[in-house]
Amino acid sequence: MTTLTFLLCFLLLVHPSSSSSSSSPYLYPSTFSMNYNKMLTSFKIFIYPTIQRIIFFSPSASIFYESLFNSAFITQEPEEADLFFVVFSPEISSRSQARLVRELRTKYPYWNRTLGADHFFISPEGIDFSSDRNALELKKNSVQVSVFPTVSGKFIPHKDISLSPVSKSSLVLSHAPVNMDRSCLGYLKWDGKTEAELVEELRLDSEFVVETEPLDQLGRVKSSKFCLFFYEAESTLDLTAAMAVGCVPVVIVDRPVQDFPLMDVLRWSEMALLIGNRRGGQGLKAVLSGVPEDRYERMRGVCVAAAHHMVWNAEPQAYDAFHMVMYQLWMRRHTIRYTRREEF
Repeated sequence: MTTLTFLLCFLLLVHPSSSSSSSSPYLYPSTFSMNYNKMLTSFKIFIYPTIQRIIFFSPSASIFYESLFNSAFITQEPEEADLFFVVFSPEISSRSQARLVRELRTKYPYWNRTLGADHFFISPEGIDFSSDRNALELKKNSVQVSVFPTVSGKFIPHKDISLSPVSKSSLVLSHAPVNMDRSCLGYLKWDGKTEAELVEELRLDSEFVVETEPLDQLGRVKSSKFCLFFYEAESTLDLTAAMAVGCVPVVIVDRPVQDFPLMDVLRWSEMALLIGNRRGGQGLKAVLSGVPEDRYERMRGVCVAAAHHMVWNAEPQAYDAFHMVMYQLWMRRHTIRYTRREEF
């Protein structure tokens, strides 16, 4: 899909007179476009000086990091900044994190103003809690940017941000045909080892397709109503690609998911189903078969519209994954001034 075509479709989605709230992918469709444009024109970030650029082995973290450094959001004047970017290696220890924060609070005046609440950092796997006051402030106050899914306990929903996965698939993003024949109930790309018992149940059911190959074969995906993903990094890599062709994602997980990409922008309740592994193959099938057709069609349309916001480009484009992460950071620019403790 060309950029122009996408923008036209985008305008139809966010315009109040042409799209009901039930068909919009956005939590706040009436204000999204206006706020996005404000972000583009006013948002500024100051990056603390570092000795060298950091290498991130996570594709999404690497693309976001490089895109940010080359963007117009960066300012050399910290007094102009809305947020401050703390740069450190993903392999850094909690002791080194604490030392870095101590250096920031003594060398610069910005950390102490909010105890780090107007700061953010990239940690693909997320950082853990620490007994050290400085590292704890980083964990509890600063915005963490991590990959999806983030290890349980390392993601704080009200402030942290997760990055959309970079798909290994070569699927081209385009709107799925309205009248596509969805002859298969569910599609699962299996890694050959995860939850083998459930997978074997699905293999024996003619309404499911289980493959170990990448999602490059569009026929299987486009002909499936639902695409199944286990809640783990390797399984969810093709989440965006599936959504782009109208295959509604089903995340197999036994607890609530609070770290979906763009969680505070997109209506994930209208785009994905969460089904516990304990239900087994028959229980999973019963849930999927019980989704009313009108709800399924609505979910499929929302998925296709939302997928464009989860695509990473080598050169950032309007409304893509990079700009949507920046939008989430922009929404966090109003910080809380925490009560300071005297002890260090």
